[in-house]
Amino acid sequence: MISVIGVKKRFGGHEVLKGIDLEVRSSETMVVIGPSGSGKSTLLRCCNCLEVPEEGAVRIGDVTIVEEGVTVPEAQLNAVRAETGMVFQSFNLFPHMTTAENVMCAPMTVRKTPKAEARALALELLAKVGLADKADVYPSTLSGGQKQRAAIARALAMRPKVMLFDEPTSALDPELVGEVLQVMKALAAEGMTMMVVTHEMGFAREVADTVVVMADGRIVEQGPPARIFTDPQEERTRAFLRALVDGHLAQPAAT
Repeated sequence: MISVIGVKKRFGGHEVLKGIDLEVRSSETMVVIGPSGSGKSTLLRCCNCLEVPEEGAVRIGDVTIVEEGVTVPEAQLNAVRAETGMVFQSFNLFPHMTTAENVMCAPMTVRKTPKAEARALALELLAKVGLADKADVYPSTLSGGQKQRAAIARALAMRPKVMLFDEPTSALDPELVGEVLQVMKALAAEGMTMMVVTHEMGFAREVADTVVVMADGRIVEQGPPARIFTDPQEERTRAFLRALVDGHLAQPAAT
C-alpha cells in the first residue's frame, strides 16, 4: 500500500532524510520509532506529499505520487490524498463547527456526499470512537483526548485505504493517551493499513506488525516488535531503548 524508495529530503543545507526505503503492506500496522529529530515526522509527511522529497519516489497503492522531486498533477495527487487519512499531533478541528459537522465537512466538500448521508456517517464514526454523545457540541467543550478521537473520526469519514498518524498522543496529558490508543488498536484489529509515528512503546509492542527504528535521517533497523524490543541487532537501537528505560526510571514517583 505504501512504498518509499530512496527518499531524500533536505531543508536548506540540512539533509533530514538520507535515503529511506520501506514498504507497508495492506492491513499492516507499521510503527516508526526513534529519537527526536531523526526524521520520523518528515518521512510521514513525505508519504502524502505534505513535504516533497528532492530524491527518490513514493507510491501509494498503484500511484507513484512523487519521483525525483516531481509530483503527479494536483488533481491526481488530491485523489490519492482523499484515500489517505492523516492524524496530526494537534487536532486542527474547526472551532465554529460542531463535532459532527467537523466529521461531515470533508465528505460533503470533496465527495459531494448529501448532508443527511454525511450526518449519518458522522454519527456512526463518532460512536465508533466513543463520542456518540458529543456529536452536537463544539470542540472547545472537548478534552484533548476527545478532540483527537474526533480528529480520527474525521479522517475515517473519507473511507481511507491508508491511515497516517503523526505522534497522535504527544500533545495529550498522560491520562488521556490510553483512550486514543484504544481507538487506534481497534482500527488495527479491523485491518486498516496504518503507519504510525509514536513514542508510545507499549503500543508499538502490542499492535505493530513491523517496527522501524530511525536515527539521524536513516532507518537503523526494522523487524517484528518481539525482536526489536527484546533482541535488537544494532547498537543505535539498543542505545535508544536504554535511554527510554533510563528516562522512565528517572521520572519522580507520583505523590
